[in-house]
Amino acid sequence: MSESPPANGTQIRQADENTPLLAAGDVTPTADPEISEATTLNEQSPSDDPADKPLPMGQIILLCYARFIEPIAFFGIFPYINQMAEENGNLPKTDAGFYSGLIESLFSLTQMCVMMSWGKAADRVGRKPILVFSLVGVTFATVIFGMAKTIWQMILFRCIAGVFAGTIVTIRTMIAEHSTSKTQARAFSLFAFTGNIGIALGPLIGGTLANPARLYPKLFGDVQFFLDYPFALPSFAIGFIGLTSVFTSAFFVEETLKKKPSANGSANGTESGPPKPAPLSTMELLKSPGVGLALYVYGHVFLLAFAYTAIVPLFWYTPVLLGGFELTSLQMSLLMGLNGLAQSIWILLVFPPLQHRIGTTGVLRVCALAYPIFFAANPLFNAIRRGGNDTLFWALAPATLAVGCGISMSFTAVQLAINDVAPTPQVLGTLNALSMTMVSGIRAFSPVLFASLFALGARWAEKQWLGGYAIWALMVVIAAGFTVVSRYLPDYDAMKRERERLHAE
Repeated sequence: MSESPPANGTQIRQADENTPLLAAGDVTPTADPEISEATTLNEQSPSDDPADKPLPMGQIILLCYARFIEPIAFFGIFPYINQMAEENGNLPKTDAGFYSGLIESLFSLTQMCVMMSWGKAADRVGRKPILVFSLVGVTFATVIFGMAKTIWQMILFRCIAGVFAGTIVTIRTMIAEHSTSKTQARAFSLFAFTGNIGIALGPLIGGTLANPARLYPKLFGDVQFFLDYPFALPSFAIGFIGLTSVFTSAFFVEETLKKKPSANGSANGTESGPPKPAPLSTMELLKSPGVGLALYVYGHVFLLAFAYTAIVPLFWYTPVLLGGFELTSLQMSLLMGLNGLAQSIWILLVFPPLQHRIGTTGVLRVCALAYPIFFAANPLFNAIRRGGNDTLFWALAPATLAVGCGISMSFTAVQLAINDVAPTPQVLGTLNALSMTMVSGIRAFSPVLFASLFALGARWAEKQWLGGYAIWALMVVIAAGFTVVSRYLPDYDAMKRERERLHAE
């Protein structure tokens, strides 16, 4: 007796002895249609939307925890690196800053040199192996950095940490592969929020644990090891966090790069169907629709971010008559805390619903309009303080800083844009590596360049030229360039939805 078709019109394939163990739906939802076909008995209904795949929060949380180690390891040495360089190199205090800056620049240059290799390796052998291996490497390098006894050892160990730059590239890629056009804003807001927590936690660990024999003589005063290696304890603490992330990533994080199955069920065998297209070369990837512009916008946004980060500590410290705010250490700490809190609120609470409403491109355009205004407000507040109206300054400046931190949403939005323009999931690691290579290069030179330009502007202020505002005029011009470019951005969300649709067919 023949069976009548189901009432909903869904076509059912008949299973036979060659059919693998099948489920009623896609066991592991993926953008690759061939994998989906190998793991699904029912054909996907035309009304099913691949973007409706729920966000696997357990995996996202594990990846965000693994993401901790990079900002903690990078920023954890900031409170003591000048003292460490001074003591290890027997340097005068005036030279310590040069060597600490050199160490950080070489770290970023090392990252820039190896980033592409990590991205391609993640696309070839898988995300998880690269993630775990990189976590092991950066953990080891961070631990031995604290035991460096010469300037050259500090440089060598910091560059070793830079070599293992595969963590951040791989985590970005894996979060992108776990998310869809509907869930990526939430996923990457958690990613960015975790980074902010790491940026805050790193200096806290470094500042409270460095030189423990002097800070905590009752506990460590008689421990010879900490007398010989006064900067080892914070490195050990960060290393312990790294080891826990190695464990959680090795045993609980799932691979997200899907291999093409063969006819016999093997992931690496041959199959009778049409051959899979060869992976894109780097040049072919750069020529893909939207990729070049997205990479440019990514670099432009982070140039603004790194430049502002280099300028602000000097600007807040500089005397009012030379164009600064002339704040005390306590006032600067409070404003930095406000800055971190405001950024976290914007990224975690405001960005996801705003991106859902106006899209990734819309968020980038709003931030592009806000950047010049935010930068122009700084000389305005200096003028207010120069006029002696401190009450008005303190009433307006912190509130403007908190609101202006909304531009930090551009960091997450531009990451989504990078994910959205990837022509295939198989090149997502390489594309993320390209973007991070560019950012590492920018981070290597921008702090020194913009700090020097600010110092030059302060000297001009002494001669009554431009009132110390030259640096902010330059920042407004650079930001205005981003404002202009933002008008020509494509609809990144539409590009991702189209790619999801094509790979689900």
